[in-house]
Amino acid sequence: MIKHRDGTTTPVIDASVHIFFGSTPELRGVMREPFKSRGFPDYEMDWYGAPGGEYLEGTRGPDRQYPGSDPAFVAQQLFDDRGVDVAVLHPMGRGIMPDRHLGTAILAAHNEMMVSRWLDHPEFGGRFRGTIRVNPDDIRGALREIEKYKDHPRVVQIGIPLQSRELYGKPQFWDLWEAAVDAGLPVATHIETGEGIAFPPTPSGHTRTFEQYLGFSSLSYIYHLLNLIAEGVFERMPDLKFVFADGAGDMLTPFMWRMDCFGRPHLEQTPWAPKMPSDYLPGHVHFIHNSLDGPGDAEFADEWLSFTGKEDMLMFGSSYPHWHCGDVHALPSAWTAEQREKVCWRNAAALYGIDIPAGVGTH
Repeated sequence: MIKHRDGTTTPVIDASVHIFFGSTPELRGVMREPFKSRGFPDYEMDWYGAPGGEYLEGTRGPDRQYPGSDPAFVAQQLFDDRGVDVAVLHPMGRGIMPDRHLGTAILAAHNEMMVSRWLDHPEFGGRFRGTIRVNPDDIRGALREIEKYKDHPRVVQIGIPLQSRELYGKPQFWDLWEAAVDAGLPVATHIETGEGIAFPPTPSGHTRTFEQYLGFSSLSYIYHLLNLIAEGVFERMPDLKFVFADGAGDMLTPFMWRMDCFGRPHLEQTPWAPKMPSDYLPGHVHFIHNSLDGPGDAEFADEWLSFTGKEDMLMFGSSYPHWHCGDVHALPSAWTAEQREKVCWRNAAALYGIDIPAGVGTH
């Protein structure tokens, strides 16, 4: 909760908190054969390691636990130190594995860990919400995971990797999106720590440096979004909601200008999506707003946020415990009070059905 000089307060929902197993052996301890003895990448084996280290200083626990692996320590850092009221957890997987069954087994172990250790935590579980990780390369396995956890009161969305092997508007994914709609769960896409055999990390392929990777990888969302609209997925599934969890919502406006410009004149090619492309955004598309998004503390930041309805789509997410972990106090000062309320908590509360008064009451 943010406290203002006039004595008023603003609740905070952190919509992007990354959680991990403490180690690969610990992950294997939750997995079952024939998968627990298989080979797969470690967390630290991604291709573009941050030059100064992946994680924010001070995010290792008192016993040097892996960042984002200890519920009590994370709760202290988020709820006590950073003023967060409710945290939406996103377990970090390994990307798309060559063996889809192995990929599903890895994610199933992460789900079991998140629910048993975090969402059902006796002290802090009431302030955590969870993302069930599913494998879009194994639809039947994904449907099993949704069925297993969809009725858990603190599960609020399903999670898939941004770097898929196909665009998410294509029909092979429709059964998965329909299952998400039936369960009442949004779909969140997030960059994975390991690339696996998925899309390259940027729309232009593989970058040379971490800086290039960081600057452009999240823009892969635009291909998925364009495809979801062009394939008529939002028209076919009016209750489907997508969350693009790696930022770049600041770039939505120029892309949508282009999509509207070229989309409507070619309606005869997509009669199943009869609206202007931008008309499919409200109620369907959300973005996590993090520390890397612009335009920063510019005097026109409030106007930029209002373009294309972004103020109704953005949700604050810190990306804790990563080094670029954002602070809600650093949001642009030019935003209006209403915009700040929406991004800090109202948009997330509406999307995930989070009762903020109940959350604040646990302080």
